[in-house]
Amino acid sequence: MPYGIRHTGPVRSALVHDWLVTFGGAEGLLAELVRCLPGAPVHALVDFFTPEQHHQLGDPVIVPSFVQHLPWARDKYWYYAPLMAAAVERFDLRSYDRVLSSSHSFAKGILVDPDQLHLSYVHSPIRFVWDLQHYYLERFGWTSGAKKLAALAAFHYLRIWDVRSVHGIDLLLCNSEFVRRRILKTYRRNAQIVYPPVDLERFAYSEDKQDFYLAGSFMNPFKRIDLVIEAFNGLPHRHLRVFGEGPQLEHCRAIAGPNIEFIGRLDNEELVSQLQAARAYVFAAPEDFGMLMAEAQACGTPVIAYAKGGASEIVRDLDGTEPTGALFHDQTVASVRAAVERFEQSSKVCSESCHKHARRFSSARFRRQVAHILEVTWQYWASARWPSDESQLFGLLNEVAPE
Repeated sequence: MPYGIRHTGPVRSALVHDWLVTFGGAEGLLAELVRCLPGAPVHALVDFFTPEQHHQLGDPVIVPSFVQHLPWARDKYWYYAPLMAAAVERFDLRSYDRVLSSSHSFAKGILVDPDQLHLSYVHSPIRFVWDLQHYYLERFGWTSGAKKLAALAAFHYLRIWDVRSVHGIDLLLCNSEFVRRRILKTYRRNAQIVYPPVDLERFAYSEDKQDFYLAGSFMNPFKRIDLVIEAFNGLPHRHLRVFGEGPQLEHCRAIAGPNIEFIGRLDNEELVSQLQAARAYVFAAPEDFGMLMAEAQACGTPVIAYAKGGASEIVRDLDGTEPTGALFHDQTVASVRAAVERFEQSSKVCSESCHKHARRFSSARFRRQVAHILEVTWQYWASARWPSDESQLFGLLNEVAPE
């Protein structure tokens, strides 16, 4: 091979993802990556998808790790987290020139050699060993004694592993400015923002709004659905519908007033119809990005949200031009209630503006951006002209960035 040329010929690519258990936002993004790299196999720690979910993913070849075959892995895979760092390192990717990982925990830690290009879309540093450690200790009952000591030791090891794992990544991608700052704080690395894809055909625009507010997600305590409910308890003339299920559902039912209706878990079509019909979608927790907020906006529905996290990048507040909702800055009942009343008193938000600004997150734009990044990075990698300075690389990517 000529001097200065690292690779010629067809590019062999592989994808790596944490686990295939439920089809959420990260799996929707993975489906788009499968479209960007047709034929690339997907390596995952476990694969318990149904045939329908595999089809939704694009029917790629799935390569699971040894965790798939451990006892009770289907229902208790989460308890094998201390083994997952070792499991992802056992994937044999030597036959591939380029690896693209999609990671909110372990996938980014795959081992590559110096001649392989590794790009990683990091949804977040591993939250259960960083900012959510205390929540998970309480959730699993590891709050005292030997269990707590063992858990703290495991989390400490995983934090060390998590930081080390980014050393083998040539380019980090992320889903928001909020996560970019978290990556910088945790890893001291910069990341290229590529907003997640929203299916604008599925979450179609609708101007026909009904007189109810919508809230919901998987009901973990840190989603703060309880905060929205408590706020609407003090707004008895406003009707709130709450969807979803999870460990906090019964608590939320117990504190809800008569103006609050629980509509259960929604399938894909039901979720779209509820988002299209709602007067506004209300969310009171910080999110890395916040796909539901972006999907609501695509439907032409305003969003009332806590300003920390991805919401500040999705929602244009009432104080700005062409607002698409209302943001509040304190995670309190009074702040949620004030934001709802502020929204009610304003006539500045229109459905068309919500949909217009949601087009920034279209699936087509996501695919164009990923294709551009794959092309530019491979061009410089294969010709052995990879920039020695990371800021140069970001400059190259942004020189002719697609709209």
